[in-house]
This record gives sequence, structure tokens and C-alpha cells, in this order.
Amino acid sequence: MQLLCYEHVIVLCLTLSVTEFLEGFYVKYGSFIPLTESEVLEYLKKQANSDLSHRSGHSHTREMTRYRAALASAPVAGFMVTYNKHTLSLEDLSTLEEQNWLNDQIINMYGELIMEATEHKVHFFNSFFHKQLVAKGYDGVKRWTKKVDLFSKWLLLIPIHLEIHWSLVTVTMATKTISYYDSQGIVFRHTTDVSTVVPHRFFSPQGIPQQKNDSDCGVFVLEYCRCLSVKQPLLFSQDDMPRIRKRIYKELCDCRLNR
Repeated sequence: MQLLCYEHVIVLCLTLSVTEFLEGFYVKYGSFIPLTESEVLEYLKKQANSDLSHRSGHSHTREMTRYRAALASAPVAGFMVTYNKHTLSLEDLSTLEEQNWLNDQIINMYGELIMEATEHKVHFFNSFFHKQLVAKGYDGVKRWTKKVDLFSKWLLLIPIHLEIHWSLVTVTMATKTISYYDSQGIVFRHTTDVSTVVPHRFFSPQGIPQQKNDSDCGVFVLEYCRCLSVKQPLLFSQDDMPRIRKRIYKELCDCRLNR
């Protein structure tokens, strides 16, 4: 009897701990889109000894499922993320869920975080830059960088959005090299548009990570940008997309890149 009571107390304590964690998480991120089970387990380990976490069985999973279902139809009212001139609504952030297509707001604010993380040694162009460049030529964008010394940057990142597909053009300033990154292996015929802004030589990287669906191109572009900006190899794959989507969601809400 005492053993059963002890086990009941353990389950009750775990349930309360999980509920407390989920409530805080929901308020902070506006939804459970970026939540992972490993985060809940890590929280439990911090709240109690490893034995207690180990003996939890599937109680934390059941509580997560119950709590998420209860709040699924009750999003945090008016949830917004603001950073510099960027504002993200819960609708914007929801484009990071599962296989949704990322929108311009997500792309542009993440680019801002990349510039901050690199102490502005990298410049990220607004996603509308290329559209304006194609439509109106150099005269249409020459004021976009009026307050930016591009030649003080080592890398320029230019997201390209053509109809329903995201890709990336980069400019390495030291070598004046334009590179094109496409997660579907599409050859981009508009790289010459960028050459009206920066003298160039073209380079098409081989063997870069490729998507295996029609929905993750925007996530691939942001991960290309993140890795290139900190000079890390492109070692991610399609299998990493669910994890990367959750990480990007949290980074946007935290207004900083996670190291």
C-alpha cells in the first residue's frame, strides 16, 4: 500500500511539473509547434533526481498529449514577436510547422538575427531586394544599402523567391565571387542581375544538401545562410528539417541565434 501511494505521489508530482513547464512554454512561444519531448524530459531531470525522471514511464507523454489537445484551439491571444523593424504574428510563425512554406516575414527576421550574430560582418538583403532589382534594375535598389558599407562585409546573403521556390545567392566580397545555392538543384539564370551591384565571377557549389519534398526550400535557405555566415560546413539533410524548423521558431521568439 505504501509503495502504491509513493508511486501515486511520483506520478502526481511529475504531472504537476510537466503542466508547469508546458504552461511556461506556451506563454513564451505562443504555441507548441517548437516543443520536443526531450525538452520536457530535460526539465524533469532538472526538477528532480534522475531516478524520479526514469520512473516517470509514459506519464509525461500522456500529460503532454492531454495538455496540448486542451490548448490546441486556444492560441495565445495577440501573440507577437517584435525585433527592430520586424514583427511576427502567430500566423507567420505557424509557417514553420510541419511542411508549411515559409513566408517573407520569417525569412527577413531570421536574416536580421544572422547579421546580429555575426556582428554585422555579414549583410542579409531583404527578400524583396531581388524582386526589385529584376523589376527596376540597379536604380531601383541603389538606395537600399545607402546606410550600409557593403565593402566592410565579408559575405552578402541574398534570398531569392521565384513564385513558390526559395533559393540563395551569396557574394564573397574578398574574391568577388557570386555563388548560387538551390536545394532542388535548379540552375538559376538570374545571377547576372546581382552582377549589376557587385563585380563578379560565378560559382555553383556542388554536393550541397538537397530537399526531398516541395515544402522545405525556405528552411534549407535559412540553414545555408546560418552555416555560411559562421563558416560552418553544410552537414544537414532532409531528415534534419523537423528539428531545424523547431529551432528556428525558438530563435525567432528568443530574438537570437542559439549557438
